[in-house]
Amino acid sequence: MEPHLVVESVKFMILGMLVVFLFLYLLVWLMRWQAMLIARFFPEPPRMEKPRKFGGFPDEEAQEESRRVAVIVAAIREYRKTAQRRKGD
Repeated sequence: MEPHLVVESVKFMILGMLVVFLFLYLLVWLMRWQAMLIARFFPEPPRMEKPRKFGGFPDEEAQEESRRVAVIVAAIREYRKTAQRRKGD
């Protein structure tokens, strides 16, 4: 292999890596600039608290969620018991 070709290939490699690096740097800079413009001209509206149902308790949703978790845990336990019985048979 000729040394001239190796030098040329190294030059092209460095040039290609430099082009990719500059493109990615420009892309990151443009994305930050875009985010800054969006935040400036389109700010997020303040979050409103969800209205409660008439006669509902504030922790009603938490109780419902804990019921769901309990049902899921019970279903998993029952499945494991059934699977162990099948293995033993």
